[in-house]
Amino acid sequence: MPSLNPNPFLPGAAPTGEAKSPLVLEWSADTVSGSRKPVNDDSWLAFASDIHGANLLDQDGSQSLAVHDLVFAVSDGMGGGNAGDVASRLLLETLSQTIPRTFKTAAAGLHPDYLSHLNQSIQAVHLAINAEAATHPSKNGMAATLALAWFTPENLYIANVGDSRIYLHRGGSQPDSSTDQLTEDQTYVWKKMHRGELTEREFRTHPRQSVLYEIVGRGRRNVRPIVAAVPYQTGDQFLICSDGLIDGLWQKHIHSEFLRNPDSTSDLAEALMCRAISNDGTDDTTLITITVREEE
Repeated sequence: MPSLNPNPFLPGAAPTGEAKSPLVLEWSADTVSGSRKPVNDDSWLAFASDIHGANLLDQDGSQSLAVHDLVFAVSDGMGGGNAGDVASRLLLETLSQTIPRTFKTAAAGLHPDYLSHLNQSIQAVHLAINAEAATHPSKNGMAATLALAWFTPENLYIANVGDSRIYLHRGGSQPDSSTDQLTEDQTYVWKKMHRGELTEREFRTHPRQSVLYEIVGRGRRNVRPIVAAVPYQTGDQFLICSDGLIDGLWQKHIHSEFLRNPDSTSDLAEALMCRAISNDGTDDTTLITITVREEE
């Protein structure tokens, strides 16, 4: 059975394990517009980060962590007119500009504080989205969620705002494998479910399920992202997704698709997407699947 423990890793301090040989990440991304949506407000981003900046990556690929950090993110935009897709794109584009600055810090002989840098980067994005909305009345109130995974050779650093999610599956197709949600939905209904006050069924049908208390933009003065450092290992599989995927998949469905697809990120992405759209599909649905492998 899948583990439902939210964010089982300690937020704030990075683990201090021994240095390990660089690994290879394989990934697949996909996005589908919702059946009731005229515009797809979701966005996804994958890029390799080094001292020269960000190098955008294709929808499917494989790359070593020996030279670059690898960053993957999903954002769900909100707002009237075309403001939602603008917000999600602006959020991810700005992050691709700010995250590589850690390499310049390291080149100067300083040890970058990844969690602090992530937090500052998201604050900068928050201000950029609010500034864009302030100069265009049609974009007033635009906002976006964020789920981001930043892989370095030593650790994975994650950040989330809103209800886009990151999952870790460990154990492949073994009976004792587990699927954990690393992020926390920033809704009061999600908190009630994880305090045991609501069942998953009650959570999914609750009228305030999607009411967020944190969001990037929307004219708010501040944003409070959740950031954490996560140790990872060979064989780990990850899923980053917007809430459109969750609308069509229960926790047990996500776990079962990991079990059925331990060897291919593209097969896993296709299986998750097809099942989610078949079960719901009304909202925009976006995902990135990632597998950690040894370098050959």
